Formats: sequence, structure tokens, C-alpha cells
Amino acid sequence: MLASHYDPILVAISFVIAILAAWTALNMAGRVSTSVGKAAWMWLSGGGIAMGIGIWAMHFIGMLAMDSAMDIRYNPALTALSMAIALASSLFALWLVSVDKLRLRRLLPGAIVMGTGVALMHYTGMAAMDLSASIVWHYQWVALSVVIALLASFAALWLTFRLRHEAAQVALMRFGAAVLMGVAIAGMHYTGMMAAQFPSHMPMAHHGLNGSWLAVLVSVVTLFILGITLLISMLDARLQARTALLASSLAEANKELAQLALQDTLTRLPNRVLFEDRLSQAISKADREERPFALMFMDLDGFKTVNDAFGHDVGDKLLIAVTERLQLPLSGQFTLARIGGDEFVLLADISAPDDAARLASALVQAIDAPFMIDPYELVVTLSVGIALYPHDGQNDRELMFNADAAMYHTKHTGRNGYHFFQPSMNTFAQQQLQLMNDLWMAVERQELRLHYQPKCQASSGTIMGFEALLRWEHPTKGLLAPDVFLPLAEKTGIIIPMGNWVINEACRQLSEWRSQGQLEWSMAVNLSALQFEQPMLLDTVLACLERHHIPAEMLILEVTETTAMHNPEQSVEVLTRLTELGVKASIDDFGTGYSSLLYLKRLPACELKIDRAFVKELKGEGEDATIVSAIVALARTLNLRVVAEGVETQAQLEFLTQLGCNTLQGYLLGKPESAEAITASHQKAG
Repeated sequence: MLASHYDPILVAISFVIAILAAWTALNMAGRVSTSVGKAAWMWLSGGGIAMGIGIWAMHFIGMLAMDSAMDIRYNPALTALSMAIALASSLFALWLVSVDKLRLRRLLPGAIVMGTGVALMHYTGMAAMDLSASIVWHYQWVALSVVIALLASFAALWLTFRLRHEAAQVALMRFGAAVLMGVAIAGMHYTGMMAAQFPSHMPMAHHGLNGSWLAVLVSVVTLFILGITLLISMLDARLQARTALLASSLAEANKELAQLALQDTLTRLPNRVLFEDRLSQAISKADREERPFALMFMDLDGFKTVNDAFGHDVGDKLLIAVTERLQLPLSGQFTLARIGGDEFVLLADISAPDDAARLASALVQAIDAPFMIDPYELVVTLSVGIALYPHDGQNDRELMFNADAAMYHTKHTGRNGYHFFQPSMNTFAQQQLQLMNDLWMAVERQELRLHYQPKCQASSGTIMGFEALLRWEHPTKGLLAPDVFLPLAEKTGIIIPMGNWVINEACRQLSEWRSQGQLEWSMAVNLSALQFEQPMLLDTVLACLERHHIPAEMLILEVTETTAMHNPEQSVEVLTRLTELGVKASIDDFGTGYSSLLYLKRLPACELKIDRAFVKELKGEGEDATIVSAIVALARTLNLRVVAEGVETQAQLEFLTQLGCNTLQGYLLGKPESAEAITASHQKAG
């Protein structure tokens, strides 16, 4: 027999190719499993071809590594057939592991088919050796090689299926599995090679392909194909991982946005949008099951006082504490939501009206006890209105309206309790609703009016300017004061366009007075809390000044102390930008809110307005006199002018003037009047 041995370099190359082919199979399985449609078929085809070429090249280079005493040549047809068998086996293997579930009854036949294919590929390749004499076979080694092929195929299919999905820990496991699979495939080949014994003194064949250059060509081409395939697969895996991460981040962001859109950010209760959806569902369920439910409209009594006295931070903490207490008596099916500042609504399943009464009583008692909001002990109460479905409304709008009407009835009859809706309660509620509807049309119908109250110099009584005060000329109710309609305007949001109209009209009137020679008069305009928070405020003010050719320093924007302290940092920023334009800022209702001297010092205001509540009972001695004296002293320290409003008596005028107030305002000095009346009065005096 002809003795032979193997070229160690080519043997090492064959092992590397076997491992790369196994690694390609693992990566391609991952690409196929995460793709659909044409993309999945493209990965299956490309991966099967690359893997098949790798397995075949490992086998072929293994044969070329045999360094015998004879010159071995290969039959082209049988060599091509062996490659075709390798390709078919690889395509079958990838297709098999691309399914969602790979049970044993599918895995075993698949391993047999793939193992048989690998064995056929090997022995077809051996048959392609163009020899003049036959090879002598040791069938024990042949049988062992076939067994190795079957076991290797079973392990390869199982590992490929298990490691097909992308994960952080899978990459290292894939490499280890690729090494094991490559060694198993190479082991099958070299076991098969041991089964072949070549006879000695065998004449050389003079036709077929020469193997001297074939080993190098096959090695380079195969390594190139496998390398490119693996590189594309890994780049695609990284792209998919980044896409998946982006999709996950986007889904998380969408989830957070959905929560923000449906939840109250402070209390984490459902907001109005989510509550209206739950109410519609409750009506549908009640219609199906023919069972009633209760809708309770709840409002905190005294919350505004707490907010104004102690600031919004304390108010927010109080609302969170109230939410926790409201949830204590609740059980079964319910939805508790916050739909406004201190307004809560509750949907609750009931069997009879008595159930709603007991629940409402428990809610009132839960809020009745004092709240410890460090360092304060705060007391608020709860007013509840109850509407029952279907007795008190056939749709969500009627139920909400009637429950709200019942709640207002509770407030007007003593607060701190509950009332069921009665049709008679609708009279007041209907009036409010009609007023609200009329209010939406007031700007369009030009029903808003401005009256102007003079601001006089304390020492001389000379008019220094005016404060613009809003009135509503209602078509049927006559001239309405702001306390009648401003709460509705703030509740509905119409206060913003209404406030913008006030700024523009005040500037227009000041421009008209300036054209008449009153160049020293200034104009003060009140800003609501909602208007002050609008990002377009600066643009609105600047546009009005330019439109009516008003010097910026002649416009004074008044912001209440409570509004300024709600978000001090934002207030400092907004007022700073206004003063940079030249507009003056005034802190209105000073002394009624909860100020931080640190922020008050930073606010770029030009004056403080003492609230009329302190001036009303002002005497030479007493608490109000002490408070006013302290405010004046504080203003002097901060280089701010002091305006006192609500001056109605000569004694008040003299005391405030002596105290050091710069400007006075009140009925004693002049009532709010229309622009026409003021113009006529000054023309007559002139």
C-alpha cells in the first residue's frame, strides 16, 4: 500500500474553514429567523451557498492536504457533484432550523438527511480522485465516519436552532458552538480519509484537474466567500440591534407620552381625557347589564385660600395628600380622576342610591380631618355633587353637567357635604352654561369694554396714568363686573384671547390720549396667570407697542404676587425679557400671597401694589397699618415704588402719603370710567 501523510498547513486551513462554515451557519440562521418574505429567502439562499461552499472546501482541501508519492488528479464532474451535495445539505439545514419550533420528531429525520448528505459529499469527492486503480476501503472506518456525520449533523442542527436569536450572551456561545461543529465536521472527514488505502506502484493519471494549485485557489476563494458572508451578516445583526433598540426606545417614549396624555402629572390619577373614555365605557356597560352607577363631582373648599396664602408648592403637596385620602374609602369598580385644579370626579358602581350616599359621606369625612403639610396644619373640606345613571342623565355630558350642578348646590348651602342632583338645581347651572356660551362670543361681537381708573401722585394728586379694568357689556344683562365672568374665562381658557384684546385696546387708547397731548400718562394692564405663562406673551406685547407707537416704558404690566411666585424662575425670566424691551412690571395684590424675598429681590419690577384689603380697614394704629408700613419699608429697601389701591377716605389718603407711598388709586381719587368720559372731563377742565 502507498504510504501518505498530510501537509500540516493545509490541515490547519481545513479546520479554520470548517469552523468558519459552522459560524456562518449559526449567523445565517439568526438572519433567516429575524427576516420575513423575500429577505428571509435571500438570507437562506446566500447563507446556504456560503455554508455549503465552506463545508465542501474543507473536505476538498483536506484531500489536497494528503501528500502522497503520486500525483493525484480529480474528475471535474464528480467534484462538481460533491459540491452540489454540500450546497443542498446546507440549504436544507438552514431551512430546517428557521421554523418556530424544532421538535425531536423533526430534528431526527433532519439530522439523518443532513448527515447522509455530508457523508455522500465526502465519498463522492473521494470518488472524484482520478486513479487508475481502485482504493481499498476499511469499512469499519467508513461506518465510523458516517456515524460521526450523523451525530455532528444532529448537534449542529440543535445548536443552530437554539442560538439563532440575537442576544448579548449569544455571540460567545456561537463562537464556542462553531468550534465544536467545525471540529466535528473535520473529524468526520479525516475519519473517512483513514478508511481509504491507496495501492502502491499505481500509475499516475494524466488527465483531470491538477491539485498543486487547486489547494491555494480553493482556500483563498472559500475564505473570501465566508469572510464576506460573515461580515455582511454581522453588520446586518448590528443594524438590526440598533433598529431594535431605537424601536424599543421609541415604544417606551410613546408609552410615557400616552401616560402623560392620560394621567394627571401631579397626582398620577386619570385626567379628563381618560376619565371621559371611562365614563363612556361605564354608560355602555350599564346599558348592557341594566345596572346604575354614580358620578360624583368633588371640589375642595378653601383650597384657593391655602394656595394664595402658602404658595403653590404647599398647594401641590396638599392635592397629593387629598388624593391619598380620597382613595381610602374606595373599593370594587371605580375610577377616580382629577380634571382641574382642585376638582375631582369619581365613577363608582352602586346597587342603590344609598350606596352612593354612604360613599359620599365617607369621602367627606376622609377630607374633614386636618392635613399636616410640614410645617403647616391645613384644613380644607369637600363639597360633593352626585348624579345617578340613567336617572340624572342619558349621556356623559348631561351626567357631568348635573353632577357639577349638584356640587355647586352643596357649596351654596354650607359646603362640607354632598347633595344628589335635583332638576331645580339646573336653573343656576343653566345660567352659568349660558353665560359661558355668551362669553365665547363676547370678543367676536365686540362686547368687551375697558374702563380706566386714575393712578395719582400721592403728594400732589396729579394723574400719572390709568389702570385698564375689563367690563363686559352683555346684550341682556347689561354691564358685568369682572368677578362675574373672569372665573369662567379662566376655566375655559378664553382668558388668553381676551387678555390679548385688553393689551391691544389699552395701547390703542393710550395712543389716542398721547395724540391729544397727554404724553405723561402711563397705562397699567393686569395679566392673568394663564396669560403670563403663554410663550407668545412677549410677541403680543411688542406687536401692540409697535402697532400703536407707544413707548415701552409707558406700559406697566401687573402680575399678582401669587402668579409671580408660582414658578419664580420662569417669572424672573419672563419679567426680565419684558423689562429689556422697556416695559415696566408691577407686583399686584402684594401682601396676600406667599413671597420668597430671595426671588422678590430678583424680580425686575418697578413697583409694588398694596392690596386693597389692607387699605380698607386702615387706621393710624392696628395690624393693617403695621403691614402697610412694613411693605413700604421693604419696597424702599428694594428701590421699588409703592402703589396703594382702594383709597376711599381722606384719612387713608393722608396716612398713606405720610407713610411714603408714591402713587394712590381708589374711589376717592377717581372711579373707573370709560375713555370717552375721561377725555371729555379733561377737555372741559382744560
